[in-house]
Amino acid sequence: MNNMKMPALFIGHGSPMNVLYDNSYTKHLHKLGKELPLPKAILVVSAHWMTNGTYISASTKPETIYDFYGFPDELFNIIYPCIGSPEIAELIAEKLKDFNVKTDKNYGLDHASWAVLKHMYPDANIPVLEMSIDLNKSFQYHYDVGKALNFLRDEGVLIIGSGNLVHNLRRVDFNDDASPFDWATESDEVFKKLLLEKDIEKLLNPFPVSKSISLAIPTPDHYIPMLYIIGMMKDNDQLSFTHEGIQNGSVSMRCFMIIEQLK
Repeated sequence: MNNMKMPALFIGHGSPMNVLYDNSYTKHLHKLGKELPLPKAILVVSAHWMTNGTYISASTKPETIYDFYGFPDELFNIIYPCIGSPEIAELIAEKLKDFNVKTDKNYGLDHASWAVLKHMYPDANIPVLEMSIDLNKSFQYHYDVGKALNFLRDEGVLIIGSGNLVHNLRRVDFNDDASPFDWATESDEVFKKLLLEKDIEKLLNPFPVSKSISLAIPTPDHYIPMLYIIGMMKDNDQLSFTHEGIQNGSVSMRCFMIIEQLK
């Protein structure tokens, strides 16, 4: 068993089209994959797997899920042929039984996982699991589940929260060169400040912080995966941003890492 405490990541994944792009965001993913310690397995908390209750995927060979429409055929030809890890899924369910976490043997990998991992680990040679989000639960619940998942970092599992801090598809500009909306930039900077200050209270209750936040988080699905990652932060963990930027006017691609600082 790997004794190195793994970092944990929040990745702003944006459009599935990023899997086809060679841009500053995807270059950053390639760099992360090369620089991070090699994980024993990867657990992705996915903004795109919404369930009643909280589930861990336990498939031995997770299917590549195309959870979108209206995109080029090239996207639907991409597969990410990694294996899963039912053993780790069962371990998580047992450790998190107080949260009533259950396993799901049928769910595969949606694009919150494979569109990111295709750049980070293109050989698909690391087992991957997904965790669903229950939108019926409070932000505090998701933060607390993140705390409970922290033990996996000691066992060499890389945990990725895959969502977006600012994610408003109702206002999206499909031009790849679109300028960020003022409210999107403002909200992204607010979240940057709160993360650097480790202001958990405001991150758990962000809407009173700024008038722009309601536009940044019209629905909570893409914000929630971040709460799992900050839930894992210990006093000796350092938070650093690995990428920042806004795509399509209204989607923050901000990514960050928490990593243990050895004394």
